[in-house]
Amino acid sequence: MSPKYKRWYDHDPVLIQVIDLLKNYQDELKAQAEVFLAKIEEKVSKETIDRFYEMVKPVNGNRWYDKDPVISKTVELLRVVPPEIQKAAAEHFLKTLDELGIDHNQVEKKEL
Repeated sequence: MSPKYKRWYDHDPVLIQVIDLLKNYQDELKAQAEVFLAKIEEKVSKETIDRFYEMVKPVNGNRWYDKDPVISKTVELLRVVPPEIQKAAAEHFLKTLDELGIDHNQVEKKEL
């Protein structure tokens, strides 16, 4: 039996859903990622977020989310916060999509 590779977000199905949405619909969901970053900046300050991103930003930019700084900051922040915050942020992201009339279940079905 070989060990199965686990990504940092594989522990939560809601987080997997949000990461897959961000991965597949970066342009469409970029505004929501900006809202997420703005809310985090309200809590910890823009300078803190910018300093954090300077430490973790990609050197080579080979990951799918490295091409857009908004999406990259969003994913990196989600990656480093505690699991309970990850889950709450993912649920809030999906709830916000619902409030905007964006059916995330329909978005996912288009992928098929």
